[in-house]
Amino acid sequence: MKTEEKDRTDNQVKIVRATSTFDCGGRCPLRLHVKGNTIIRIEGDDAAEPDQLRTCLRCRAYRQMVHHPERLMYPQKRAGARGEGKFKRISWDEALDMLARELIRVKETYGNQGIFLATGGGYLASLHNPGLAAFRLLARFGGFVTHYGNISSEGAVWASLTQYGSVMVGHSREDMLNSRLIILWGWDPARMISGTNTMYHLIRAKENGAKVISIDPRYHDTAATVAHEWIPIRPGTDTAVMVAMAHVMIREGLHDQSFLDTYTVGFEQFKEYVLGQEDGIEKTPAWASEISGVDAATIVRLAREYATIRPAALMDCQGPARSAMGEQYNRCAATLCAMTGNVGRPGGSAGGGLMGIPVGHMFRMSAIPPGKNPFELDGPRVKGTLDIRLRVVKRVHINKIFDAILRGKEGGYPSDIRMAWSMCNNYLNQTGNSNKAARALKKLEFFAVNELFMTPQARYADLLLPVTSSAERSDLTRPWPSGPYFTYVNRAIEPLGECKSDLDIVTELAERLGIQDFNPYSEDEWLRMFVEKNPETGPLIADYEKFKREGIHRVKLPEPIVAFREQIEDIEKNPFPTPSGKIEIFSQRTADVNHPLCPPIPKYMTTPEDRNDPLFKKYPLQLLTPHPKNRVHSELYKVEWLREVEPHRAWINPVDAQARGIRDGDRIYLFNDRGKVAITAWVTERIIPGVVSIFEGSWYDPDEEGVDQGACANTLTSDAYSGGGACVMNTSLVQAEKA
Repeated sequence: MKTEEKDRTDNQVKIVRATSTFDCGGRCPLRLHVKGNTIIRIEGDDAAEPDQLRTCLRCRAYRQMVHHPERLMYPQKRAGARGEGKFKRISWDEALDMLARELIRVKETYGNQGIFLATGGGYLASLHNPGLAAFRLLARFGGFVTHYGNISSEGAVWASLTQYGSVMVGHSREDMLNSRLIILWGWDPARMISGTNTMYHLIRAKENGAKVISIDPRYHDTAATVAHEWIPIRPGTDTAVMVAMAHVMIREGLHDQSFLDTYTVGFEQFKEYVLGQEDGIEKTPAWASEISGVDAATIVRLAREYATIRPAALMDCQGPARSAMGEQYNRCAATLCAMTGNVGRPGGSAGGGLMGIPVGHMFRMSAIPPGKNPFELDGPRVKGTLDIRLRVVKRVHINKIFDAILRGKEGGYPSDIRMAWSMCNNYLNQTGNSNKAARALKKLEFFAVNELFMTPQARYADLLLPVTSSAERSDLTRPWPSGPYFTYVNRAIEPLGECKSDLDIVTELAERLGIQDFNPYSEDEWLRMFVEKNPETGPLIADYEKFKREGIHRVKLPEPIVAFREQIEDIEKNPFPTPSGKIEIFSQRTADVNHPLCPPIPKYMTTPEDRNDPLFKKYPLQLLTPHPKNRVHSELYKVEWLREVEPHRAWINPVDAQARGIRDGDRIYLFNDRGKVAITAWVTERIIPGVVSIFEGSWYDPDEEGVDQGACANTLTSDAYSGGGACVMNTSLVQAEKA
């Protein structure tokens, strides 16, 4: 311990090294200053550059969430109508007895298929991960129905598994210093923190001479900070521009045919589509310009620059992938990366949207094995394997949870859901069509929620179980997506009020369900085993106590990690993990699925609620729902410091505002057939005409007339999903009017 820290400890202030467990793109080392049982100050990483991982405003305000006066502090049961938000305090014994009783009742009355378990990304760590604990419990209880898919990245996951057979498609961030051209396509890491050190290395890359181009309907914070050029584009048309870029490269002979011949399959089929030999429509820059609003000359210049400036990194993130053709966007980006020979090259990129590296990534997290779900034993494999089927037996797509509750077997879902247990999520707020979600929750016979706050979803619970924050637990975390490091969360304070960890709740419930030896180890024993016995961390972290004491283990890389470097260096010895052993521009697996929305080669296709939809006449504005910089999805919403940083507003272009008599600062309505929100207008040229933007995560708060005064973006979005499973959060049409 440093002398400075020892002196502070002697003065009854201790410094605890920890990190957050938020589902943001960073995992920042924190030093929590604790006096008594209160966090009084937070400092970030004290390592020197270039190792320092600088925390953003979210973690700097973290103590305001932990000690917020509206934290749930004791178990409660519903005392009013479902959704009314009236509750009565009860004891833990009464609460756990109630939950056990309902689980047994539903199992005996309807079978295990009547039980639905909803888990989420509100807490990303190894031991206290509530989903894994509850999975183990309910699997031993006889099974349950649950969901599959990822709200943020399912389109990108599907695309990467299809094209590459792997989700590890990223480079470590310092490799951007090897790039001469960086294209930020739908990517705003300054806000969504796509790796704690991403902006640091992106700024260094610019200073190192890289040209940076941003392609987005919004002139976002990252573009304003580092981009040499902003290319505005209409939402949902990214793939059209990419296909037209491929057309320029093919017609001008700029594509790397040798690379394509060696490392890919299916380029000829893609070429036939691009040149119009397949459907009679040549995908020229003029064709794409009419669709996208991007000038044809700009498309030609962009294609030439990307094909001739080597190495170049096309960074396609997940914003455009959260759309009705999300996987086509990521597949086409990966195809352009192959056409320019940038896959597996330092300073290049593989596309695919995920940007993860195989060291310290959350997809490779140590955890208690979740166990087998007896109710799913006859189902196909799910995400993370080479099985890319579009439906998963006895699971519900994440954006269809509430539709499944409403419609059940008659709607084609695996079961009639009678009760639900939710933890680590606020899906009413965070999946599509919040008004439908509210109707669904009213239909359930019983609904239990583990929560820190009275969230919009928690208001509909029959039983509320108060849980600890990550400051009240010890655990292991890993970043996504950039790494490479591992972090240790040291418990900073003892549980507040009567809060319990999700693992402790599940453990105590197991006893009531007659399940023996559910949790045989202490917290520290579990964590030590996770570190020492994990085949990835075991060889890297030799001293568990040192790791625990320092709160972080940084992996020293001899050179930047480059996705698929080994395959490009020797494809014979190191084939891609696809059936062909190569990058699959044409996917036979996808062809075999024979789904009209998932062609075997990447394509531009029109979709419901794009500008071609007849509904466009009624609702002529396209809605974007990007990540906020002052929340992590809906977490931290109650923190006043963060709400002051950036008021919740709707971005609207002056052209659209003037046509509707809207001025900056006016209260306006945005609405469609799914709902109506009330929100303040921000009239700005930082968004293109025909598009409006509301940051996701603001809390759903309908008034007596059904107008959402909280302006939750998902009051307006659809609960549909694309052919590859992408949630369609950025494919919605709305209208605006002055309130």
